[in-house]
Amino acid sequence: MKSIYTLVILFLFSVTVSAQDLTFEEYNPKSTLVVPGKVIKRAKFPFIDIHGHQYRMPTQDLAPVIAAMDTLNMAIMVNLSGRSGADLQRSVKNIADNYPNRFVVFANIRFHNNVGKSGWTAATVKQLEQDVKNGARGLKIYKGLGLRDLDVNGQRVKVDDPRLDPIWAKCGELGIPVLIHSADPKPFWDDFNADNERWLELKTRPRRKRGANNPAPWETIMQEQHNMFKKHPKTTFVSAHMSWLANDLGKLGELLDEIPNMNVGIGAIIAELGRQPRFARKFFIKYQDRILFGKDSWQPKEFPTYFRVLESDDEYFPYHKKYHAFWAMYGLDLPDEVLKKVYYKNALRIVPGLDKSLFSK
Repeated sequence: MKSIYTLVILFLFSVTVSAQDLTFEEYNPKSTLVVPGKVIKRAKFPFIDIHGHQYRMPTQDLAPVIAAMDTLNMAIMVNLSGRSGADLQRSVKNIADNYPNRFVVFANIRFHNNVGKSGWTAATVKQLEQDVKNGARGLKIYKGLGLRDLDVNGQRVKVDDPRLDPIWAKCGELGIPVLIHSADPKPFWDDFNADNERWLELKTRPRRKRGANNPAPWETIMQEQHNMFKKHPKTTFVSAHMSWLANDLGKLGELLDEIPNMNVGIGAIIAELGRQPRFARKFFIKYQDRILFGKDSWQPKEFPTYFRVLESDDEYFPYHKKYHAFWAMYGLDLPDEVLKKVYYKNALRIVPGLDKSLFSK
C-alpha cells in the first residue's frame, strides 16, 4: 500500500514540477474573460484579396479555391505570383477557361544577377509590356529587391536603384499598379533579447533574424522604397504590409500625406491593428481611400480574424498565431462605407479590368 501512495505522490510532484517548468513557447493560457462577441466566418461585403498567392495557377484545379473563396465572400483574388512569359500566359488561360471574373494575376521580375547586364532593363520593360498585353493587371515586387538581389557586380540592388527607373515609369504609362514588399518587420533587425516583441517568432524561426546591417539597416531599405515612390508620382504603388508601420500609424500617416501615389495593404499585420482599435479606427477613417484588403498567405481559416478586427466591436479575442501576436485582438468596428472601400472599392479603382458587377455600389 505504501508503494502505491509513494507512486501517487511522485506522480503529483512530477506534474507540479512539469507545470512550473513551462517555457514561454508552451505557455498559452485560455482566457477566462467572458464578453459578448462571436467569430465572423464570412465578410460582411464581397471583398478583393489584393495580396493572394496561388503558385501552381498555370495548371491548378481552381475549383477548391473558388469553393473556399465563396465561403469567405471573397469575390476576386489577385494572384501576385503570376511570374512572366509563358507561365503567366498559362495562368491567364486557366482563369479565362474556368473562372474568368474571379482571379487576376500580377507579373513578376527577376532582378538577381540581372541588374547591370547590357540591355537587361530595356528587355525587361519590353517583357513587362508583353505580359500586360497577355493579361497581367499589375506588377508584384518581392522582398528580394533590397534584401537578397545582387547586381552583376555582386552588389545589393537598392529598391531605388536608378537602373530600375524605366520599369516603374512604364507601369505608370501602362496604368498598372506596383505592389511591393520591402524588408520585413523591424524587430528582425533589432537585438534578440527580452525587449524584442518578435522574440518567440525569432526563437522558433531563427533564420528570420538579421544583424543590424544585414544587408542594410531596416530604415535604409524602407527609405529606398519611399524614395522610389516619390521619384515616380505618375505610378500607383501599394506598399505591402502597411510598409511595416502598422505599429506606428502616426509615421505611416505622415508618409501617406507626403506621397499621394502611395497606398498600403494590410496583409500579415492585422495583429498590429487589433491591439490599438481606437487609434487604428481613426486612421482607417482618415485614410479610407488608401488602404486595401490583403491576406498574403492562402489559409482560409485565418481570414475570420481579419473580418472580426475590421467589422466588429468585440473585445479581447485571440489571434490565430501566437508567434505573431501573444496579445489579444479588439475590433475596429469600421463604418460600412469604410469597409466597402477597404474590401473592394479601392482595389476596383487601382487594379484595371476587375469585374465591377460582382459588387454592389
